[in-house]
Formats: sequence, C-alpha cells, structure tokens
Amino acid sequence: MWLRILAASLTITSLEAGYGAVRILHSVSLRVGEGETVALLGTNGNGKSTLMKSIIGMVRPTGGSIVAEIDGARHELVGMATEAIVDLGIAIVPEGRRLFPRLSVQENLLMGAFRKAARTKLRQNLDFCFEVFPRLAERRTQLAGSMSGGEQQMVALGRALMSAPRLLLVDEPSVGLAPLLVSRTIDKIQELKDGYGLTVLMAEQNFTEAIRIADRGYVIVHGSIEFEAESRDSLDNNALIRSLYMGE
Repeated sequence: MWLRILAASLTITSLEAGYGAVRILHSVSLRVGEGETVALLGTNGNGKSTLMKSIIGMVRPTGGSIVAEIDGARHELVGMATEAIVDLGIAIVPEGRRLFPRLSVQENLLMGAFRKAARTKLRQNLDFCFEVFPRLAERRTQLAGSMSGGEQQMVALGRALMSAPRLLLVDEPSVGLAPLLVSRTIDKIQELKDGYGLTVLMAEQNFTEAIRIADRGYVIVHGSIEFEAESRDSLDNNALIRSLYMGE
C-alpha cells in the first residue's frame, strides 16, 4: 500500500560552495517544483555531488540561498545542521550508497528512521519498504556488505524512505551498477516518485537513463549551470548535451 505524503519544493539561488580555498560551485541557481523529478546532469568532477552535499548540509555554502518549502513553510537550509535538514523531511541517497556493511538489511533500514516523524510510523514505513523491495524482505537478516551492488542500492533507497521524506536527493544512482541494474534502479526511482508523492532531485551522469524519468533538468559544467531544460524533449535535443554525452 502506497503511503502518499505532501510534496515539497526546492529553490537554489546564486549558490557558491567549495572545499577550503577551492571553489566548486559558481552562482548555481535551480528549482525543483512540487512533485517533479529534476535531473542534474554532468560528467564526473563538475560539482553534482558538491551541490547535493550543500543541500543536505554536509558542505557549507559561502554564498547564495537554498530554500525548501515544506507543508507551506519556507526554510532557509544554508546554515542549518544536517540533522535539522533531515528532520524537515529531506533525505539523500548518497553516491556509493554508504551502507553499514556489517549490519543486516533491516538494521540498515532502521538507521534511516531516526527523525521523530519517521519513528512514529516505523513499522508502517518498514512494511512499505519491504512491499516496494520484496528482495529486501527475503534478505532482511543478511549483512548489507555481502549483497550485490543492485541490492545494496535498494537498501540505500529504502533507508532514505524510512525517514518519511518529502524531498528525495539521489546522487549518482548508476555508479558501480551493470547497465540492466541501472535501468531497474532508475525505474524504481520513478515508481517511488509516482506512488509516494515525492519531489526528486537526481544527480546523474548517465544521460540516457536519467532523461527517461526526468520531467526536466539542468546541465552543470565546471560548477556552473550551463543549460536549463524546461522539458524532457529539450533535454534530449540540446546541442550541449549531445556534445558532452554523444560526442557530436
């Protein structure tokens, strides 16, 4: 049974961020509307993960704003601690999954349910994860580190869902997966978005897979947004994207 929730929106304006003296993001602006799936496209090293970490509070921006609107209330995320951002209903599936390999599947999932709103519906959310990912129900006692890459990605997605999010950030879901598993993972993100009422920002370098589920998107190059597409078709037919991804 799907557990539909109220969606959220995200607006980033003139964001500057980096690591020490090295600036990675240069006046980045983008928006993710309520109930949308927006793709952030770019090859390795162009700032996708830095932007995701800035949204969730793991990197402290040096300028600009990140505003999340949740349940009709506006929240400036810049300056907030990561745990406070998660407590608003914002969850991230990090690049590389970042599971606890010596904990079981179920224990990893429960690690995602620490925020108060999620703890009150822990059993309901756990049952939901096992409904969405039947494979995890079958292997709930298996150590996460002994699972395949595709199965670990399921655990990472499930762990994020255990926090009962309004806004889901997915960072490079295709990394380390075989092509068939990439397609299945992307399909599952779409299924979750549609059934759960999520707003999704997905950073991805696999252009072909990303545009299958994106409502629209952005291309980031050397830390700057070089192109904003207002539709899936405009993503598919953009000259910059064809140059970056197809060698045209």
